[in-house]
Amino acid sequence: ARAEPSRVERSILPSPLTSASALRNADPQGERSGRLWAVCFVAAAVVALSGGLLAWSSRSAEDGVAEVLARRGETLLDKFVEVPCSGDYDGYRRFEGCTPRRCGRGVSDAVITREEAERIRRIAERGLSLGGSDGGASILDLHSGALSLGKQFVNLYRYFGDKIQDIFTEEDFALYRDVRQRIQQKIAEAFGISSSSMYLTKPTFFSRINSTEAKTTHDEYWHPHIDKETYGSFDYTSLLYLSDYAEDFGGGRFVFMDAGSNKTVEPQAGRVSFFTSGSENLHRVEKVHWGTRYAITISFTCNPDHGIGDPVLM
Repeated sequence: ARAEPSRVERSILPSPLTSASALRNADPQGERSGRLWAVCFVAAAVVALSGGLLAWSSRSAEDGVAEVLARRGETLLDKFVEVPCSGDYDGYRRFEGCTPRRCGRGVSDAVITREEAERIRRIAERGLSLGGSDGGASILDLHSGALSLGKQFVNLYRYFGDKIQDIFTEEDFALYRDVRQRIQQKIAEAFGISSSSMYLTKPTFFSRINSTEAKTTHDEYWHPHIDKETYGSFDYTSLLYLSDYAEDFGGGRFVFMDAGSNKTVEPQAGRVSFFTSGSENLHRVEKVHWGTRYAITISFTCNPDHGIGDPVLM
């Protein structure tokens, strides 16, 4: 049986912020997938409804004590911090050997090389060159084809048609698959589960963030949120950073919001950050003050009904 949509999903699906026709055009798999995708940059509008802001205010103020979990310039082979699991997973069908029973967050600079991250970044740059948000946050989803364009999303495969063959290559998509597989294996090892029990899920996407003023709620990426509340299918979340904090951009650190203090991850190209998706890992991203921050979010579920395949060159 499929997991029931979370309360946040139910609140956002009919939202007038993104028209149904625009979402259908942005996702060849239909309106529902597009709507689920759009939640990523509408988190600001719904986090209060989900209780995220209440949790945030009770745990840590934005200007509270901060501890650097992973500093730019250092090389971390494997850093893992275990935290108690929340009860968020109890409301969903459990999958033995996959659903989190051990929760936490990890950082590794040994999964993806800097050279590979630079190649992945060039894929993002080429794809995002076709569009981009009028605000400071743009996305590119190679799975659904969703691409920020102005104040809306379009399906790049439909919108640009055969021109896509001039933008991406089979080698690009092969590298994307290989990187995804290695990150999946790293998460499985860290949490003591089988990688075969995990399934790639949506949304999985590139993000490009700069200091341009937000034009719509899609651009408001900086609000605290809980992935499991936003996307009920999420069990494990990962980010691969494609640019360097304090060199390519200022601000833009990833912040775990714990009781008493924040734990920050300073991005650097090739660094992988991963964590269980429940409220034990409430988090936010600092506003980017200058430069451009690139990353890719790759998410996994234990429910095969919510699994998606790797993207293919259409």
